[in-house]
Amino acid sequence: MSPRAGLDLHAIIKQAAELADSEGVEAVTLASLAQRLGVRSPSLYNHVNGLPALRAHLSLYGLTLLDEALAKGMEEQPGKLAVYGFADAYLSFVRKHPGLYALSIGAPSAEQEEQATIAERLVGRLLQALEPFGLSEEEGIHAVRGLRSLLHGFASIEEQGGFGMAIDVRSSLHFVLDRLLQGLKQ
Repeated sequence: MSPRAGLDLHAIIKQAAELADSEGVEAVTLASLAQRLGVRSPSLYNHVNGLPALRAHLSLYGLTLLDEALAKGMEEQPGKLAVYGFADAYLSFVRKHPGLYALSIGAPSAEQEEQATIAERLVGRLLQALEPFGLSEEEGIHAVRGLRSLLHGFASIEEQGGFGMAIDVRSSLHFVLDRLLQGLKQ
């Protein structure tokens, strides 16, 4: 059986990403995806080798979009402003792509070379933004982990509707980032 005209891996991944973002990662099955694409499930095997392979493609796609968003958010900004840009872009990405984000937060496995390359680039971007703080290599990694945890926490709480007070969430995030960055200077 030949592949359906117009159906390719890119189209499948884009549709799967939309499904993950609108209905959650669990909603992404070969059956639900085939239905959205107007094909039978077996037709998808002409392009992707099962659900685990599809999720690996989605993870790579999500990391690529996240990398692009963070690069743009940090663009030509020094130190503290680059960290703010990173944080704002991170939260914006999570709001826009909750499903892709969920698939991209885990550390890449040894087989996921492309994901590992992008993940290293993301860490490198943040380490570069932290250079003015004079951290050692190990301290820089600790700071990156702390910032990532902080951002993931903000994103998770916001997604669950946990910020119900009338104070702007971005202002709260920048307040906490200010205190964290002041601590890194010492």
